[in-house]
Amino acid sequence: MATSDNKLADTDEKIFIGKGEETAWLTLALANRHGLVTGATGTGKTVSLQVMAEGFARAGVPVFAADIKGDLSGISEVGEAKDFIVKRAKEMGLTFQPDQFSTIFWDVFGEQGHPVRATVTEMGPLLLSRMLDLNDVQEGVLNVAFRVADENGLALIDMKDLRALLDAIAPDGSRKAGDDEEDPLAPLRKAAQSYGNVSKATVGTIQRQLLVLENQGGTKFFGEPALTLKDFMRTDRDGRGMVNILVADKLMQSPRLYATFLLWMLSELFEELPEAGDLPKPKLVFFFDEAHLLFNDAPKALMDKIEQVVRLIRSKGVGVYFVTQNPIDVPDKVLAQLGNRVQHALRAFTPRDQKAVAAAAQTFRPNPKLDTARVIMELGKGEALVSFLEGGGTPSMVERILVRPPSARIGPITPEERKAIMDASPVKGKYDTAIDEESAYEIIQKRLAGTAAPAEGGDGGGILGQIGAIAGAIFGTNVKRGRLSTGQVIARNVTRSVTDKVVGGVVADLGKSVGGSVGGSIGRAIVRGALGGLLRR
Repeated sequence: MATSDNKLADTDEKIFIGKGEETAWLTLALANRHGLVTGATGTGKTVSLQVMAEGFARAGVPVFAADIKGDLSGISEVGEAKDFIVKRAKEMGLTFQPDQFSTIFWDVFGEQGHPVRATVTEMGPLLLSRMLDLNDVQEGVLNVAFRVADENGLALIDMKDLRALLDAIAPDGSRKAGDDEEDPLAPLRKAAQSYGNVSKATVGTIQRQLLVLENQGGTKFFGEPALTLKDFMRTDRDGRGMVNILVADKLMQSPRLYATFLLWMLSELFEELPEAGDLPKPKLVFFFDEAHLLFNDAPKALMDKIEQVVRLIRSKGVGVYFVTQNPIDVPDKVLAQLGNRVQHALRAFTPRDQKAVAAAAQTFRPNPKLDTARVIMELGKGEALVSFLEGGGTPSMVERILVRPPSARIGPITPEERKAIMDASPVKGKYDTAIDEESAYEIIQKRLAGTAAPAEGGDGGGILGQIGAIAGAIFGTNVKRGRLSTGQVIARNVTRSVTDKVVGGVVADLGKSVGGSVGGSIGRAIVRGALGGLLRR
């Protein structure tokens, strides 16, 4: 988008969002102070999201966004000079210039994008409990299962690994006293019982909830190769930020799976990225659509963790933008962290709607020229009330604006266009084929068959073999296929970085991982982060 005088074009410091009596700019240096896009269905939230995503991409900032309806996929194709777009641009004193943006499509189910996977171990017990809708007792047993896995070198990669472990720690009522010597799983059961009463009934309930998750598609989500988050943080050959689109139309049929999955991604960014301080622009901008699903029925303990992550991830250079219908969908503690606001129309047909309008009006810095509550109900499609941070991080007065038209296509792309983009993707082939290596399920089956053997050493004289020998000396354990038998994810981080570092650098990095990730009982305990995932920095 450009103008004859170029006064309304994006710059190196700010993004042009729209224009009313005043021009609305989103300052890049303050974009990691998070934001909120709200409005009733059909009022233009998706277009506003696309305009912001385009602006970030132009500035070289990678973007992640979930595409609930398929409309956001059009950002990958050149915009069309349709009458209503040209008219809108002319009203704002602009000349419409079509554009398109480098895009990577992702899909938990691997159907309309590259598969997105995580291991059960990486997800952690807190988020998995949320995904399974477990109560406190069941969550406690799941925590016990993870602790037993961590201490016994049982890599929990996929669903069958977790099922096998739960079966292994459940009490076996068919065995009599004195049978433990003949029971190859007795050490696991004893370890579990040492942390509290693990009942067979509770384990059975968790297993049934796992079946529900499997029926929702969870089987495809858990596995390897696991997602490397640096693949979200790419720029194209022109220096523009890549736009990562999560195809979520099918995923939204399982709202809890959708919300927990996005929260896991956010927590992974929080744990993995180093402190960055105040940057000229964010490292990544993360749009969380249908954000109310994240907060619905969330227990207080989880809400506290979410608030902590949102508050602190700013210092990692990540901006988080929640997209939802009503501002009251977002808890006050989280809402207070969202400095950049775009408010589309709300309708006040019910007492709850009236409360939402009043709440939305009160969150803005007042403008003497506007009756904010009244204007919210009068806004037309494509209009919005906005307030962006300025100067020292203070919000600007609320302004009524027309949102600029996007430069890329508005609306979904065709299957043929999607296929062409995926065929040219920079991550093509990296995640498309699932890998099923030896993990908890196979180890437990070997123990039951009496064929379990000590873990083998490294891969000979190659670099992984050298890393294996070093890691074995440090941890007192062995490495098989690049995974530590008692610290599988730590080793995975080392092997992921092998291609980027010389051997000396890897060894130094491994030493840092040991110091930062393993506590007093070296090689025996895995340290978990704010939301229960592995602390892997």
